[in-house]
Amino acid sequence: MTLAADDRSARGVVRSPSRAAVAPGEKTVPLQQHRKPGRTRAVLPGEIGVRDAPEVLRQSVIVPTYNERDNVTALLDRLAATLPHTETEIVFVDDSTDGTPEVIAEVARDYPMAITVHHRDEGVGGLGGAVVEGMRIARGEWIVVMDADLQHPPEIVPDLIAAGMRDGADLVIGSRYAGGGSTGGLADGYRKLVSRGSTILVKTLFRNHLLQVSDPMSGLFAIRASSLDAGQLRPLGYKILLELIVRNRPGRVVEVPYTFQARHAGESKSTVAEGLRFLKHLARLRLGSGRSRMLGFGLIGLSGLLPNQAVLWGLTLAGLHYAPAAVAANVVAVVWNFLLVDRVLYRNRRDRPFAGRFARFFLVGNADLLLRIPLLALLVDGLHTGVLAANLLTLVASFAVRFLIAEKVIYLGRK
Repeated sequence: MTLAADDRSARGVVRSPSRAAVAPGEKTVPLQQHRKPGRTRAVLPGEIGVRDAPEVLRQSVIVPTYNERDNVTALLDRLAATLPHTETEIVFVDDSTDGTPEVIAEVARDYPMAITVHHRDEGVGGLGGAVVEGMRIARGEWIVVMDADLQHPPEIVPDLIAAGMRDGADLVIGSRYAGGGSTGGLADGYRKLVSRGSTILVKTLFRNHLLQVSDPMSGLFAIRASSLDAGQLRPLGYKILLELIVRNRPGRVVEVPYTFQARHAGESKSTVAEGLRFLKHLARLRLGSGRSRMLGFGLIGLSGLLPNQAVLWGLTLAGLHYAPAAVAANVVAVVWNFLLVDRVLYRNRRDRPFAGRFARFFLVGNADLLLRIPLLALLVDGLHTGVLAANLLTLVASFAVRFLIAEKVIYLGRK
């Protein structure tokens, strides 16, 4: 099987400056057959069946990319001017829709270092998931992670490796907050405030893990491959360093100060949605996935109290008996809760069709009325509790049952 020349830029890139021929009669194996999970699109600039010569590289530079076509050429130029060509590979893990892999393919034709592009059709785990896939592919003794937008200066990579080798470190972090570092490249005061506030938050939540770390939100770091267990990592969003520190618990950590640069081209990928994913990631790291989902379910249920109580108050004020008013209020709140639970909390576990998920959630959310209405009557007529207060107590009583059914019946985890 051969690849046409015009197919190569469309399928990804693998380039290696040193190769070994395949012995006559030996079965050839595609270079990227072992690269899992995800769907890898590989291009071999030479003939099929040529394999990399066995060698140990000093460093693998992992660059996750999402629509960075205007940045990768400048990034590769500066990396080539900074790093030893025969001891380095560049691994791009790409989720782009703007043709970024094709731009890399063009540069790779004359690039002096090995380049690999691993394109993912589904960006599972976001930027952090891309980094973990790159770690599985990388061959270097040191694995360096950096962004493609040149806010992390490529010239600091040798300093990270040198500091790790000199100090016998497992993890070397490029820090904006260590002595001599700077956040000067952050776009405005708001982003600086968010960056500093996020750092304070994670250092408070994970104080014991982060005693040696001034910048746990950094996206620039190098880890010794022998100290890395990528199988332990379950990233969500773009703060992979925190995930790595908490789950892998590297031994000796050192920091190298640097000045955070302005973005070279394109737009920042920091959005409100990424911020929500970050908070969800923090909850999962701190509490575990089950307890964090229970907390999220509770917060969504808490938000549902507003439409529930508002509808109940309005209907009883209009003269409707509290029992049918409570039923109507519950229906409104169930729809509200479903939309948030389905969209935010279980967005990665929606294996059933939408109609099936909604029908089950609606049924469970209203079935507990069989217990709540008698309990409501007891509280209102028997104990003379106010209608709104009694309704609130019955909702709290049914919370645990609703969560367990949602967790174990409606949203089944993928096997």
